Amino acid sequence: MLVLLPALILLFQSNLFAAEIDRGLKQRLVNALAIRDGLKDRFDMNVWITDMDGRLAPYIKEMPYRLALLQHVYQESLRANLPPELVLAVIHIESRFDQFAISRVGARGLMQIMPFWLNEIGRPEDNLFNIETNLRFGCTILRHYIDKESGDITRALARYNGSQGKRKYPDMVFEKLRHHWYRS
Repeated sequence: MLVLLPALILLFQSNLFAAEIDRGLKQRLVNALAIRDGLKDRFDMNVWITDMDGRLAPYIKEMPYRLALLQHVYQESLRANLPPELVLAVIHIESRFDQFAISRVGARGLMQIMPFWLNEIGRPEDNLFNIETNLRFGCTILRHYIDKESGDITRALARYNGSQGKRKYPDMVFEKLRHHWYRS
């Protein structure tokens, strides 16, 4: 019975999350995953990637993977109307750039997306360890929370982390943003 206890706790937590699903966010995820448009201005992206590459190098040694990640962060953040540096700061705190990170409650990938979303939006075959998929989910969710909080990024970050009303998580993200990712 003790062996089953962690699995039952995780199942219970997942069902709690599923019971509290924001219908607006669900629709926004469905819409976001249907978009297949490409980036229009590659010059701005390349300038940004050049700037961020050296900052990301201590966390990701392999240059091809690092550059691909930066490209996807840039594209997905712009698609969601987010500053790409903010997305990097969130990833820094959430997974420390570990594409295959799994939290103690089961959140997955770079931006730590809960897997119940896959079933909720009818895409159980999607892989949250896939960079593009994870960023599409994460950026869409963060944008939704910023809109829901009327542009208050502190409150939106707390909501993203599941720590509404607390400042610890947003302060950690802002610290990484200021001291590591903000373009000076």
